Amino acid sequence: METIQHPFIRPDTVEKRQYQLAVAMRALEENTLVVLPTGLGKTVIALLVAASRLLNEGGRILILAPTKPLVDQHLRFFENTLNLPDPQDSDCVSFTGDTPPPKRTRLWEGCRVCCATPQVIQNDVEQGRYTLSEVSLLIVDECHRAVGNYAYTHLAEQYLEQAEKPLILGMTASPGSDQARVGEVCTHLGITHVETRDETDPDVIPYIHERTLEVIPVELPLPLKRIVQLTDAMIDSRLGTLASLQYSLPKREGLSMKTLSHLHATIQERIAAGDARAYSAASLYGEIMKLRHAVILAESQGSRALSLYLEKLNTEGHSKKGSKASQRMVADHRFTEITRIITGITGEIHPKAGITAAIIRNQLIDDPDSKIIVFASYRDSVSMLVDYLTEEGITACRFVGQASKQKEKGLSQKKQIEAIQRFRGGEYHVLVATSVGEEGLDIPSTDLVIFYEAVPSEIRSIQRKGRTGRSAAGRIIVLVTKGTSDETFRWVSTRREKAMATGVRRLQERSEKEEIKEEIQASIGNYITLSDDDTAHSPGEPQSKEPLP
Repeated sequence: METIQHPFIRPDTVEKRQYQLAVAMRALEENTLVVLPTGLGKTVIALLVAASRLLNEGGRILILAPTKPLVDQHLRFFENTLNLPDPQDSDCVSFTGDTPPPKRTRLWEGCRVCCATPQVIQNDVEQGRYTLSEVSLLIVDECHRAVGNYAYTHLAEQYLEQAEKPLILGMTASPGSDQARVGEVCTHLGITHVETRDETDPDVIPYIHERTLEVIPVELPLPLKRIVQLTDAMIDSRLGTLASLQYSLPKREGLSMKTLSHLHATIQERIAAGDARAYSAASLYGEIMKLRHAVILAESQGSRALSLYLEKLNTEGHSKKGSKASQRMVADHRFTEITRIITGITGEIHPKAGITAAIIRNQLIDDPDSKIIVFASYRDSVSMLVDYLTEEGITACRFVGQASKQKEKGLSQKKQIEAIQRFRGGEYHVLVATSVGEEGLDIPSTDLVIFYEAVPSEIRSIQRKGRTGRSAAGRIIVLVTKGTSDETFRWVSTRREKAMATGVRRLQERSEKEEIKEEIQASIGNYITLSDDDTAHSPGEPQSKEPLP
């Protein structure tokens, strides 16, 4: 294996890949958005750019990541690969909310690479503990978050205003299919160039391992079908009442989240205008949202997740503190029938649990050392699957977020890191994860990824798929309940993934033609002042003094 030769990178630590070098060279010229599928080495590109900026411009590198585990991951990578002259113990540091402010101030002065969560840096800069003036490169990981009021947005603005030699590198596997949102990310980060690669690019193909995608259709059991029918009937009656209150809505089959969001906004407008009947509409809206969630649980998750949710609704509805919507809902005779059916169900009757166990068992027979991730959208499903797989003799580990919800305790970021280490070490064959396992974390490449349900988000779908096929061939299996929201969500995510790929390619083409530069520079002109030397560069001429090898 040929490795990178660079004075600031340790010998024999980083494989030399031409597409990474090409992307890094362009990222040295101007503020760049890098879009690469998970596993193609965005962090290596960040290292190449960082090493060259330290060599040529000095200063310090600031790496932002949205979570503490990601910050720790970047810190370990840069500590193991950077080869800085006159090395000090404090060359590479990490800042999170756990690091006391006085210590952060002291470490900042002596470090050359700082990995941090954005909120901590934003707070320190606003408190005047230090400035970003000497930061020669700002790396923004999972940069698709740079929208709205997220800390990335404010920090990029402060950086472009304060830094003596600013350069921004934004990295993501999936910026999203909404071109307006991608444009917002570019504007907030001052992006003037886009670099993207995927598995079809000639310079990437040599490093890609085969990934197969299989969709397994699943029949919905009759008891759950009956529950869905009763719940749908409850939704229909509430839509009818809303129609009598002069709210224009499609039939239940055409009810999308976009439509429901518009309904909610309309109700709030009418409340603000003093319409007394709008309060009844708001109550009905709340019922519809709860009932719709019950349908999704029945169709895609199964009887246990649904049972726990209905138990919660029952408790709310019979509590003196419960809302009128909850009280009215549990008093409905159809809800009583739903409760009777779910109470009579023993164990998990949705076929997905058994199918998941069978798939995993067969995989482990073929390869006893296999690593497998099962993604499920709800914590109740994660807990059920861990219990179910354990009963089947399969070692499985629960992997969820930090927040504790009702009886479900979350996992601290320390516990998350421990779970990943135990999974990597082979203590568990299976990691059962919510969305916290999708983004960025240093989860080892797996042999098999199972989607317990289809997800409508193209970002989440791409991140889930990126957990396999990184160092060897991998399989992706999606469980889809026939005739349900599972099928709709799968179609939506597929369409959005294609739209995202097309949109990013177009954005790259536009940035090559200089079109995007004029738009972005106009919007951030208050923060960037080009010197005479800067404007002298032609579009294709690198501004770095010493190019990468």
